[in-house]
Amino acid sequence: MRVVLSLVLSFLVLANLVILKAEAADMNSDSLTQRQKDIISISAYTANGQIENLKSSLNEALDAGLTINEIKEILVQLYAYAGFPRSLNGIHTFMAVLEDRKAKGLIDQQGKMPTPMPENWNRDEYGAKVRAKLSGLDKIPAPSGYQLFTPVIDKFLKEHLFADIFSRDNLGHLERELTTIAALASIPGLESQLQFHMGAAMNVGMTASQMKEFIAVLDHKLGKEEAKTADAVLNKVLAARKK
Repeated sequence: MRVVLSLVLSFLVLANLVILKAEAADMNSDSLTQRQKDIISISAYTANGQIENLKSSLNEALDAGLTINEIKEILVQLYAYAGFPRSLNGIHTFMAVLEDRKAKGLIDQQGKMPTPMPENWNRDEYGAKVRAKLSGLDKIPAPSGYQLFTPVIDKFLKEHLFADIFSRDNLGHLERELTTIAALASIPGLESQLQFHMGAAMNVGMTASQMKEFIAVLDHKLGKEEAKTADAVLNKVLAARKK
């Protein structure tokens, strides 16, 4: 039974990677889609608490075709990077936006729900595989650093973040990483985490040109200081990938 579950989980990870490649193939390799720009805005404004700007971004995203469930998924994931208070503020703001749009007679797409995972799935194994793929690794590396110092946080990261959350397939891994880097870029002092996740975004399909455009969106939507810091981090990521 354990062998069967392991095979099923391996298949699900591989299937998600196929979806990621399809997403990347559908995009213009030199530019971000409007959908991706909307994800950046929603994530950044939720993470830094700019509620009025968030309201505008939510309306723009719905008008552009993001579904209700996709936006919910973005806001839910953000609690892992910006905390429950910011995430809940974003969710309450989204609820108010939807009520306002409903009162105006606007009808928004609900969108699909995530595919249920099999019973008794190995969340530790699944999460470890997803994290390795995001890191650009073919094999799961041995624990080191903070993983050995505080094993419980590693357990939470693997079983909850990279398993419970990343397995929810109504938002692809590329979009989840875009959500993450937009949030991290909007919060001061997280350059180390931003560097890892910028690399992860590229490992799941983002190109150097798209990452540069990500910086431009930050500059336009968030501010020059945030964009300048994020650009310095991106330059480190790009330099490391040339080695």
